[in-house]
Amino acid sequence: MTMAVRNIETSADKAASRGGAALRFSDAGFWWLVLPAFLFFLIFFVVPTVSLFALAFNKSVAGVISLSSTISFDNFVRIFTRDMYYGAILRSIGIAATVSVISLFFGYPLAYVIAKTVNPGRNTLLMILVLSSMQLDMVIRLYGLMVLLGDNGLINGTLLRLGVISTPLPLMYNVFGVIVGLVQITLPFMILSLISVIKSIHPSLEEAARSLGASRMRAFLSVVLPMSMPGILAGSLLVFALAISSYVVPALMGGWKVMVLPIHIYQQVAETGRWQFGAAIAVVLFITSLIAVAVYHRAAMLSTGGRS
Repeated sequence: MTMAVRNIETSADKAASRGGAALRFSDAGFWWLVLPAFLFFLIFFVVPTVSLFALAFNKSVAGVISLSSTISFDNFVRIFTRDMYYGAILRSIGIAATVSVISLFFGYPLAYVIAKTVNPGRNTLLMILVLSSMQLDMVIRLYGLMVLLGDNGLINGTLLRLGVISTPLPLMYNVFGVIVGLVQITLPFMILSLISVIKSIHPSLEEAARSLGASRMRAFLSVVLPMSMPGILAGSLLVFALAISSYVVPALMGGWKVMVLPIHIYQQVAETGRWQFGAAIAVVLFITSLIAVAVYHRAAMLSTGGRS
């Protein structure tokens, strides 16, 4: 019986070895598996994006979307010389950075609790609470926030009836409303980015710090927090990218009063038909995201002692 089991295990190992060899990069069969996804990515992402970015270097003409061989930098000069657009860049970066910090502040404790919860039932319940908000459409979630934060919403209505305030608080159609909406949308992504990293930290490391006389808080700050830095950076980068590129949240929660880069892109393309200038704003938004990725990569290298 033992010999038969060993023979089966040996056969399985050989089969696994043959299967692994079949997925080597030098094998043509590997590339046939990759080709469908590559073609889809090329046709429906790379080509439209490159075409749109190429428009950014054409002279802005209303209603014209055909590419021209004439290269012009007038669109970019206009962006960085007019306060309205330059201010939108700074506003977009500031809002995205603020949302990242707030999402980390609220998301880390919950991610820590989920990662440290051993009971399967409780862990599943907490995960359902995190994922349930992602099952609803973004617009529905934002309209729910509007019911809560509006001038006649639940918060202002309750405070007015209690006599705490005499006029409604400005909770919407401003930067505050946009930040609240973005945090509500991006918080689950921060939590999910942190859970797996915190789970990978072995409990014995924290126990060793406690055995050497460190308090629970000291052990957390000295061991758990530094070792969870890759999750913090990855979650912050993801939240930053989602926040800086969001159009729906500033449109609904900001009431078209909080002018960020995606709002300007929509106005130039959909309202005035100036595809070239809208594409130039999109290029600026893309470069800003790339800079955030570069900063993340540098911070990740520093947090890991220089290892890439």
